[in-house]
Amino acid sequence: MSSGKLIIVSAPSGAGKTTLVKHLLENLDSIEFSVSCATRGPRENEIHGKDYYFISAEEFKQKVENQEFAEWEEVYAGSYYGTLKSEIQRIWAKGKSVIFDIDVDGGINLKNIYPTNSLSVFIMPPSVEELERRLRARNTESEDKLQMRVEKAEKELLLASKFDTILVNEDLEKSKKEIVDLISGFLN
Repeated sequence: MSSGKLIIVSAPSGAGKTTLVKHLLENLDSIEFSVSCATRGPRENEIHGKDYYFISAEEFKQKVENQEFAEWEEVYAGSYYGTLKSEIQRIWAKGKSVIFDIDVDGGINLKNIYPTNSLSVFIMPPSVEELERRLRARNTESEDKLQMRVEKAEKELLLASKFDTILVNEDLEKSKKEIVDLISGFLN
């Protein structure tokens, strides 16, 4: 693969990574969002081709077999997510850097695949309690699913040191400024 730059933003669910990535996309013209494939159904307000490429598990497994993914994994039982090589190439062909809003394991995998031309950022919640409060405030999941996300988050927090930098998202406005400064420095 030709090598543009990649910005990998990872965090446990509820830490604020999607909000921060959207802020970066609104403020930096030189980056473009990498749309991942997902086998789960869209949530309210999610758009196919913008938030994810929503595909069937069968189609996903065929893409795995055809080696179309730069990285992929089964994030939750039966829920597969992956980054298409063609998506990275499409963005690089436009002369832009690729930004990922990706779970922690996927972020580590991408950093391992692209060690020299990527910056990996771990968004750290102020605490597990605050993370759980944020997830509850979303009101998008059953209690079982919410507890599953919190348990997964506790494990993911232990992997923060595998990232190039850790940004604690306690004050959203401060975090927005910090991440723009960080990414701008990496791109220049």
